[in-house]
Parts: sequence; structure tokens; C-alpha cells
Amino acid sequence: MYDLLKGLRVVEGAAFVAGPTCGLYLAQMGAEVIRFDNIGGGPDFNRWPLSHEGKSLYWEGLNKSKKSVAIDLTSPAGRELAQRLAASPGEDGGLFVTNFPVDGFLSYDKLSALRSDLICVRVMGWADGSQGMDYTINSAIGLPLMTGPVGDERPVNHVLAAWDLLTGAYCSFALVSALLARMRGRGGREIRAPLSDIGAATMANLGFVAETLQTGHQRPRMGNDIFGAFGRDFTTKDGVKLMLLAITPKQWSKALEALSIAPAVAAVEAELGVSFATDEGLRFTHRARLYPLFEQAFAARTAAELTPAFDAGGVTWGAYQTLEAALQDTRLFKDNPLFEDIRHPSGLTYPAPGAMGTIPQDQRLSVQPAPKLGQHTDEVLAEVLGMSSGEIGKLHDAGVVAGPKA
Repeated sequence: MYDLLKGLRVVEGAAFVAGPTCGLYLAQMGAEVIRFDNIGGGPDFNRWPLSHEGKSLYWEGLNKSKKSVAIDLTSPAGRELAQRLAASPGEDGGLFVTNFPVDGFLSYDKLSALRSDLICVRVMGWADGSQGMDYTINSAIGLPLMTGPVGDERPVNHVLAAWDLLTGAYCSFALVSALLARMRGRGGREIRAPLSDIGAATMANLGFVAETLQTGHQRPRMGNDIFGAFGRDFTTKDGVKLMLLAITPKQWSKALEALSIAPAVAAVEAELGVSFATDEGLRFTHRARLYPLFEQAFAARTAAELTPAFDAGGVTWGAYQTLEAALQDTRLFKDNPLFEDIRHPSGLTYPAPGAMGTIPQDQRLSVQPAPKLGQHTDEVLAEVLGMSSGEIGKLHDAGVVAGPKA
């Protein structure tokens, strides 16, 4: 947690990954993020993984440091409350993140009628408004047919929801950009961020689109080979799999030196009439000739023999390890100041991260857990909308809002 955005109030009406990720990043930089959900929870409230008691570890992970309001979003009175929260008053308010449809009770037209300088960042599936989620967008882009073993025609869905995460990060950037424009007198606006456009633009930015247009076909499957460079997994004498990467000339020369295969590689260069020293593309093109040399060198030594030589020689390598092992890795989780052991709404205590960036000039503040559903309903209605205790009580009696379950 940092306080760079302290004073900003962002209201979040979103489910699943992209919208809540946007709100999470803003909260971890100090913004007050108020999330509203249906009474009983939205469609992501019970998503897996679950604790042994059935509480969503997913939900409490994405909603750390936020406040929670529970509203009956099916009722006219509840929808009116949601609209008023989205368009909340104040110089640092009127900031709304959502994945609700373009049309409907949370449309920009309806919300901007309540506040003309409203900033709304809207996560969408497809740009035309049709439904789409990370995995369906990814299947349409082509990546699952580029991923996996050579010769296997089955699509491979990646376990990481890349487009959701990229969209969430992009939306937090877009919201702050729009806020800066508003502060400079340029008013409010709606920013629509479809997963389809984030995915398509990223594929173009990385050269996939130009490559396919030029060759007439998408990139073929290459297993674990790194495209356009030299990199792959290799197995040591004792069966340990290590990732080796050699992109720069220095990385290449250090790898050859540590593995004692420079003379053998020089022989291949002489035979082919090429030099691998400065051209990573040539290493990729002729990888079938190079891989056996590396495989033999790895197979001749144990991991305990190779890894110190790699470190001493400045080789770029990595060990494949399970998440259980990674949790004991001091470079990642164990003793990492990014993480703090806190008690979560599930009742479990485990490490939770704050803001991912480190700011040496600022003090890192304590990580705050996700709220209980409806934990801040009364507080928010009173402080943000200025409602009296009597008015709030009537809403409770009518079933329009709810507090946390005991």
C-alpha cells in the first residue's frame, strides 16, 4: 500500500477479474475504492479456489483494501442508489469502474446526467457489446493454436488469464489519465476497454499480426522453444529441468563457456558458414543443430554442478519449480517485503501483497484485507451520499441494502 492516490474515491461495480483488478491497483496506491455488489454477492462471490469452509480465496484476493456495499440491484431503489454512488459528489469523486453493459441503468448517459464530469471506465468483452471473456477472446485470437507440443493439433488454454489482467492494468492507467484531463478542465468521459481490443492490439504490438500478414499463416507450435532466440528447457544428469536463455551476445558466450561447448559450437558455425555470436535469429534458425550439443552438456552434469557454474559465469537460467517450492523462494514470496501476513475474511491467515511497485522514497503501508460483503454499507451511504440513520434504516427494512452477515 502507498498513499499516492489518497483522497480519490473510486466506485467499482464489477465482477470477475479485469474490473476488480483495476480497482485493486487503485486501492493499493491509496485511493478509496468502494465496491457495490448484489445482496448475497455477485456472480464472482463464490468463485474457486475456495477455503475448506467454502469462502472464495479468489474474491478476497482481488478485493483487498476496498470497502463493500451490498445493494439489491434488481430493485428500482437499489439501482438508484448504485447510480448515485457511481456519480458520487466531490472533486475527487465521480470515478466509476464497471463491467456492466453499455446500455442499462449504469449507462454513461444515465450516470452523466447525474454528474456531467463523470469518468467511467467500462470493461467489455467484445467491442460491439456482445459477451466475451478472457478464454473466449483468447480462443478467437489464435494463441491456443500456437501453444503446445509440435504436431499436436489440440488447442491449449493458458492457465493465466492474460487479457483480463492486461485490461485491468490498462483501465487503472486510463482512469488516472482521464482524471488528469478532468483536472485540466477537459471534463469527464467514458472509456470503453473491450478485452477483444486489448487482445488484438497486444498481438499487433508484439508483431504477431505483421508476421502473419507477411507469411500468410500464424506462427506454428514450437513446444518450449523461445521464438526468434535460443531458449528451452534442458535436463541435467540427475533429472532436473532447467530453463536456459541466451538472447544477448554475452548471454550466449557465457552459456557456451559454462557448458564447455564453445569448440563444438564453433565447428557447427564453420560447417554452416555462420556466426552465432551476435545474431540470435541464426541461433533460432539452426537450433536443431545446437540443441543436441546443449542436451549432451546438461546430461553430463548434475544440477548441483551446473547451477553454481551458471551463476559464476553470469548465465541466464532458471529452475522449474512448483508453487509450493516458490513459496519458500526468498526472491519471490518468503521474506519478500511486498507480502504481509494478514487475516482474511475467510478466517485464514496467509501472505497478501500490497502494491507491486516499490517506491524507495515512500513508506510502504500495511496491507489491508478484503471487506466482508456489505461491511461498509451504512458508512458509505452516510458519508458519501449524506443519508441519515433513519433513511438508512428504512432501506434496510425494505431489503434494499444489507450489512455484513454475523
